[in-house]
Amino acid sequence: MGLFDFLRRGASSEAQSRPRASTEGGITFTGLDDPALLEFIRAGQMGESNRMLRNTAALRCLSLISNGFGMLPTNLYRAGDEKEVTKDHPAHKLLRLKPNPWQTPMEFKSQMQLLLETEGNAYARIIRAAGRPIHLIPFEKGKVDAKLGAGWRMQYRCTTENGGQITLDQEEILHIRELSLDGVLGLSKRKLSCEVFELAEQAQRAASNVFKTGVMAGGAIESPNEVSDQAYGRIRASLDNDHSGSANANKWMFLEEGMTAKPFSSTMVDAQQLESRNHQIEEVARLYGVPRPLLMMDDTSWGSGIEQLAIFFVQFTMLPRFKAWEEALARSLLTDRERESLYFKFNERALLRGTLEDQADYFAKALGAGGHQPWHTANEIRDLAEYPADPNPKFNTLGEPSGKKASNEPEKTT
Repeated sequence: MGLFDFLRRGASSEAQSRPRASTEGGITFTGLDDPALLEFIRAGQMGESNRMLRNTAALRCLSLISNGFGMLPTNLYRAGDEKEVTKDHPAHKLLRLKPNPWQTPMEFKSQMQLLLETEGNAYARIIRAAGRPIHLIPFEKGKVDAKLGAGWRMQYRCTTENGGQITLDQEEILHIRELSLDGVLGLSKRKLSCEVFELAEQAQRAASNVFKTGVMAGGAIESPNEVSDQAYGRIRASLDNDHSGSANANKWMFLEEGMTAKPFSSTMVDAQQLESRNHQIEEVARLYGVPRPLLMMDDTSWGSGIEQLAIFFVQFTMLPRFKAWEEALARSLLTDRERESLYFKFNERALLRGTLEDQADYFAKALGAGGHQPWHTANEIRDLAEYPADPNPKFNTLGEPSGKKASNEPEKTT
């Protein structure tokens, strides 16, 4: 028996012979071999992600992106002349109705996207019955070790809830990657930009220290001569009783024995500190591709320009992420034959809807108003507006009243 085995057996025997200790925080373990200690260490590994989320700019960016993914409907379409939603397919039901027994579609997609943004990879186990997907079970951070195995197939070594290890094939895992150098694992934005968040944390700590230990006086009262105790007492009492608090704002006070008041003004150091903190917000916004006004920055873009910034956010920030999801879902949830005619699609139009006036103008032109060539039917317009279909539409496919001959249809002769 080796020394390590002897020590481990001794520690185990001692742990079993003594009662479990309890800390004020509720964490209990008996020794180095206690499973609770291992869980405590694993929980500590989550600290880096939680630490990053304490940055309000990063939290705002991740909330915009993750919740944007979660709120958008994801449909499974059948390609062809008559494009339709395949509502009877189990993969469609997973993304629209119930991905697993405890999460809604928004919760599942938001969690997966948050892991993707912070760690560079998001994993979910695919539970199948009779070859059909019935559940998507997301993995927590650090629970999956992915590698490219023999035959150019991905292999995933996963840690189960009871601490065991299982190896799953690529057909059993939904894997969504960030930007990747090797095509196997995505790059973690959190790890690549750790210095950005460290600098932002230090700037936050410096600002906090100013309020904790810095001099916050609004000014000073100077006297050319030594102030008597009686004058000092009267001035001190006047400041505390008659000129403190919001109710006494802008009140005048009397100064004695030639005293003069000199208010303090903000220094260049204060201005530089504010500029440094704004720069860190800008770095985080650049990292995630979120326009500054969407982070509640006091910019001049509010007004007509905010609509263009929202379009920029959808086109250049969200659309690449939509595409990554759509292709990963098709790869993992559809068979080779199904991929020839079926495809997943996020409805990004929900993020691009303008005001009711803008929508009305678009719908009118889509039906052919103003001399435009129509490209929608009345029921298609109702579907875009989330209204039920009209069983007796008043307009034909060219936006003209039903029963009227289309304007571009040639005259029939007998």
